[in-house]
Amino acid sequence: MIQHLDVDGVPTLLAATGGPMRAGLTFRVGTADETLVRSGITHLIEHLALAPLGLADYHVNGATAQAFTTFHTQGSEADIAAFLTAVCGNLSDLPVARLDVEKEILRTEWSSRGAAAVDSIPLWRHGARDYGLISYPEWGLGALTADDLREWTARWFTRENAVLWIAGDRVPAELRLALPAGTRQPAPTASSALPRTPAYFVSGSRAVVLDSVVRRRAAASVFSAVLERELYRSLRQEAGLSYTTTTGYEPRGDGYAMLRALADALPEKQDAVLGGFIDVLAKMRVGRIEQADLDATIAKREDFLGIAEVDAARLPSYALNVLTGEPNLSVDEHRAELKAVDLADLHEVAGEMIASALLMVPGGLTADWAGFAAAPTHSAEILQGTTYSSKEGNAALRVGVDGVTLLQTGDPLTVRYDDCAAMLVWPDGARQLIGSDAIALHIEPTLFNLHPGAIPAIDAKVPGDRQIPMPARAPDSISQPQAPVRQPTASATSTWWELPAMVLSGMGVLVVGALSVLLTLAMLLTETKPGEEPLWGGVVVLWLLTVILTLPIVKLRRRRRSR
Repeated sequence: MIQHLDVDGVPTLLAATGGPMRAGLTFRVGTADETLVRSGITHLIEHLALAPLGLADYHVNGATAQAFTTFHTQGSEADIAAFLTAVCGNLSDLPVARLDVEKEILRTEWSSRGAAAVDSIPLWRHGARDYGLISYPEWGLGALTADDLREWTARWFTRENAVLWIAGDRVPAELRLALPAGTRQPAPTASSALPRTPAYFVSGSRAVVLDSVVRRRAAASVFSAVLERELYRSLRQEAGLSYTTTTGYEPRGDGYAMLRALADALPEKQDAVLGGFIDVLAKMRVGRIEQADLDATIAKREDFLGIAEVDAARLPSYALNVLTGEPNLSVDEHRAELKAVDLADLHEVAGEMIASALLMVPGGLTADWAGFAAAPTHSAEILQGTTYSSKEGNAALRVGVDGVTLLQTGDPLTVRYDDCAAMLVWPDGARQLIGSDAIALHIEPTLFNLHPGAIPAIDAKVPGDRQIPMPARAPDSISQPQAPVRQPTASATSTWWELPAMVLSGMGVLVVGALSVLLTLAMLLTETKPGEEPLWGGVVVLWLLTVILTLPIVKLRRRRRSR
């Protein structure tokens, strides 16, 4: 049984455990509540709240997710009281003296994290806002001030916007949660950057990944596990194509949940894995779902609900439901929901999954053959304005009163000023405008024939609170124009007969010229006998023939040089 209590105005959940005491303090705030220009602020506050605690002799940690931030610990009653009391004290009075140090630590953390196959999916689905921000670096860190952090904590890290959960016999007597008063914050509203679904995009990853949004319910959670069993059987056991086949189901707090599936592949097997993956989806979409898989999944869930520690294990997810206003069921109610799930329910979830699907496919592959539309990689809108040519001759930049368009062959990129999520600003004049739809337009002044006032005009149009200062770049990291490649035109293309004509004329010149020289020498060295006429006329004829044969070569060479 989970008890509902109150500690210093903070809603508190308590459940018995046979193991060591553990506890967590969860706030309804995460990366999805930020903007791109403030990205990293919640993570930075989490670090500052923990920094003064130093090394602990018991387990302590913090985690910033998309919609929640949690400080959790495991240890003795006294340890838990000391940790959570200190965290709340640090949140109320942030140790801003460590601000610059913690910023550097976060930058190091980002640079050293390994790229996961699913990292770019939120960006493609949601754009450069709310749930899509987790795909971006924490660009906002550099400009954040102590006042920015205090304002953020005053709004989000309050007792009304928190839930304390404890797996133990009682609330520690020395625990104090000195948090300011505030307001419970609703779950973030999820946006979409996809014109239509199902859709797909191409990634450099070797995995095939499906991301979808379904209604939150027991049938969807069960379906996730059934799908994992089918992927494992089809792609690993039977076909031997994948090593890892997995799925995930994560409630979002707004009545919906994210449902994902992944299958990895060797480079030479990616095409086969994609085909097999889509075959599994199609099979489940038409209702070909095994009753045995459903029965096995429900049996496994019932086993979990039967363990002695079930209430203590449910505390973290139970706390999230309290924060978002989602219903919390008793163990008996969970059992009744599970038993009511049938194959028709799973078939319905499969339809929801496909209808909202975003498929990530390895490079060189597509999924349009399976009914998935290509996610947009360029803009449909081209703005009017002043056009500046590229020094490389392969693009043009159009700067207008409403925004900027980069004109490329068939792939224009447009960011409107009123829809600009952020603009990265480098001291050397480079700019990168990022639209809320995740379209990114990079302006490298060294590559365009820009008017001196073009960049200042863009800066004046993008609001100052959306501009992110970037550190100076090393000179060798700034792109320089390459010599434009001249494509041959029709007038510059050699006619088929030119080269053979030059060869034949050359051979004729050599032969006739040689005869002319030999005949001339013979005439000079041979004494003319009385009564014989010299053959100078023949010599003249041979020399004239040599000149005539030389003329085509001269004309053709002049023609080629003039191109």
